[in-house]
Amino acid sequence: MIVTVTMNPSTDRTVLLENRLERGDVQRAVSTREDPGGKGVNVARALLASGVDATAILPGATDDPFLGLLAAAHVPTLTVAIDGRIRSNLTITEPGGTTTKINEPGPTLDERAQAQLVELIVATSDGADWLVLAGSLPPGVADDFYARIVRAVREGATSAPRIAVDTSGPALIAVVEAGLALDLIKPNAAELAELLGSSSEAELEAGPGAAIALAQSIPADRVRASLVTLGSVGAALVTSEGTWFAGAPRVEARSTVGAGDSSLAGFLVASTEGAAPAAALARAVASGAAAVSLPGSIVPTREQVDPSVVDVTPVGDAADLPKELS
Repeated sequence: MIVTVTMNPSTDRTVLLENRLERGDVQRAVSTREDPGGKGVNVARALLASGVDATAILPGATDDPFLGLLAAAHVPTLTVAIDGRIRSNLTITEPGGTTTKINEPGPTLDERAQAQLVELIVATSDGADWLVLAGSLPPGVADDFYARIVRAVREGATSAPRIAVDTSGPALIAVVEAGLALDLIKPNAAELAELLGSSSEAELEAGPGAAIALAQSIPADRVRASLVTLGSVGAALVTSEGTWFAGAPRVEARSTVGAGDSSLAGFLVASTEGAAPAAALARAVASGAAAVSLPGSIVPTREQVDPSVVDVTPVGDAADLPKELS
């Protein structure tokens, strides 16, 4: 079983446009849909779609309509009651898959709610395969909150799970710099560049060499494994045991929303089933590609994910990458 934590969940409303987005003009929508979202929620949905047991933990009032969306999606959920409504995020998708996102800040969480969430996370994740801490932190929550959760789980659980973190900005920097030997982080190019204060998103997505070199520079006492997603280029997995790169298969892009979350879920699915690192990376990349081919924030099922179409290359060092990959 895998437990996901979403500190700042959202109702994700996706609007598919008929034509390219034009600022200041009246636009015609082809379709709209609403899904329960937030990184941890998306990971839980993707895990469940692949037949892996998952429970989503999040803050939310008992009468919040968001919880109705989760119930309709059959996502097992545990909550801590808060004041205020869960935020709504808007995604505008153009033909070809280009997306524009407008994210609300979310409700402020007081110290009472934060303490209750930590207690709930410790109790629920005891004995789980993985605990996934994902997404941004809402107003009122300190940057080091994820580090606080990791310490509490490892100190309070009888059988502590492996811990994966997928966040960004100060929250990612704080949890990595805490020196907690996280089992896995899943940065994209922009998040990796921000974490290490080097390069740029465009440079890292131009080829995997620079991203791999940066990920390999993270000390093992901070992070044991890094799953670095690089958009249409593919993804790299850097561990103490080795480094692998997998190119993304070509797909018709319909929406990039939640693709990274599906990649993380794919990796966790393979991991819980005992797959080797290269095979876990292949499933991660195949899962992300399958998500991109679906509209809105729909997550792929196990049947829609085909790791056999993904080529994985072992990499000794970033400098050793084949010329066509560097």
